[in-house]
Amino acid sequence: MDILTLITHNKRKEVAEKKELYPAKLLEKSLHFNAPIVSMKKYLQRDDKTGIIAEFKRKSPSKDMINAYAKVEEVTIGYMQAGCSGLSVLTDENFFGGSNKDLETARAYNFCPILRKDFIIDEYQIIEARSIGADTILLIAEILEKEEVEALAKFAKSLGLEVLMEVHSEEQFSKLNQYIDIVGVNNRDLKTFKVSIKNSLELIKMIPDDFMKISESGISNPESFIELKQAGFDGFLIGETFMKTSDPALACREFVEAIKSLEAEIKGSKYV
Repeated sequence: MDILTLITHNKRKEVAEKKELYPAKLLEKSLHFNAPIVSMKKYLQRDDKTGIIAEFKRKSPSKDMINAYAKVEEVTIGYMQAGCSGLSVLTDENFFGGSNKDLETARAYNFCPILRKDFIIDEYQIIEARSIGADTILLIAEILEKEEVEALAKFAKSLGLEVLMEVHSEEQFSKLNQYIDIVGVNNRDLKTFKVSIKNSLELIKMIPDDFMKISESGISNPESFIELKQAGFDGFLIGETFMKTSDPALACREFVEAIKSLEAEIKGSKYV
C-alpha cells in the first residue's frame, strides 16, 4: 500500500470517528462558521503581495519531523509580515503532525486567506473547515473520482468557501468543474514523494485561463520562483523551505528579499 492510499484509508476511519464525537450540527455553532470569507483569489492578485502561500507544516511522511518547536502564531504572523498572499495550514495529525487547533490559532492572529491543507473525502470535513476558520479547501484530484470532486466543490461553494483542486498529472484535468477557483500543480509525486518543478512547467499549459494557477512543493530557491512566475503561475505554495529552518518567518522574509533583488536584477539587465 503506497503512502497516499494509506493516508486516505486512515482519513476515512478518522472522519467516521469525528462524526460521532462532533456532529455537523455542533460544528455549525462555531463563531467562525458564518464569518466572512477572505478570498485567496483576490489576495493572489494583489500587487502588494508576493503570490506566496506560506505553509505551516510540522512534519511529513517522507521526512518525518521537520520542525517540532515552531509556534503557529509567531510563524504565521511573520509570514504575512514578509508579504505573503496567504497561509496554508496542515490539519492532518497522524501523518503531518497538524491539528484543527493550528488553523484556529492562525485564524485568530491573522486577517488573510487561509487554506486548510488536508485530505478531504467527505462533506463533513468541509463543514469542519468552515467551523475552524478556513477560507479555502484543498481537493486532491488523485484521491477523488470526478463526480466526487464536483460534489465536494459544489458543497464547499454553498458554504462560501473557495476551492483549490490539486493535480499531479495531465489526466486529472478532466476532473475540473465550474466550482473550482484555483488549480494547483503539485511538484511532489504523492506516491514516491520525489519533487521536480518540471511538473508545473509541463502542466501549466493544460490549465484553462478561467482558473488561478499555483505551483506547489519543491520551490526552494528564488530562481525557481522566478521561472514559475514567468511561466504564468499566480501563486506559489511554499512550506518545507521555510519550516526546516529554526526561524521559518525569517527564512520567508529573506526568501522574499532575494526574489525582489533577483527581479530588480533581471529588470535592470533588460535596459543594459
